[in-house]
Amino acid sequence: MDISVGAEAIVSKTQEIMANLEVVKSQVEGVRAVAGHLVAQQPAASSDPFMSALTVFVLACIVGYYVVWNVTPALHSPLMAVTNAISSVIILGAIVTLGSDMSTFTSSALTFVAAVLASINIFGGFGMTHRMLSMFKKRK
Repeated sequence: MDISVGAEAIVSKTQEIMANLEVVKSQVEGVRAVAGHLVAQQPAASSDPFMSALTVFVLACIVGYYVVWNVTPALHSPLMAVTNAISSVIILGAIVTLGSDMSTFTSSALTFVAAVLASINIFGGFGMTHRMLSMFKKRK
């Protein structure tokens, strides 16, 4: 094989790649222009914190439903461990929320209910884990 033929092939391939990069660059610029136009035309986002929190809650419920109901039985124990961890984060969030200056009676009541339900989930998860681990102990 001649070295000059190999070098010509490399130069040819490099020129082809550079041409493709120019096409991609023009496409990216077009997408950037369209995205900038769409962002400029959007109305200002709602600053209502209740609607933001409600949206997050509804989306979390939907995602949680599909995650939990599509888990195979072999993965129930790891799922329980993860829900215990999430519940502990809920309790930490409740503590932070109750300590904030913007806490109203309604938010305090909902925070209390969330903390109670998360506590039930945590202690129930630990109880279930204890029962499952006791099944693997050797009997005397």
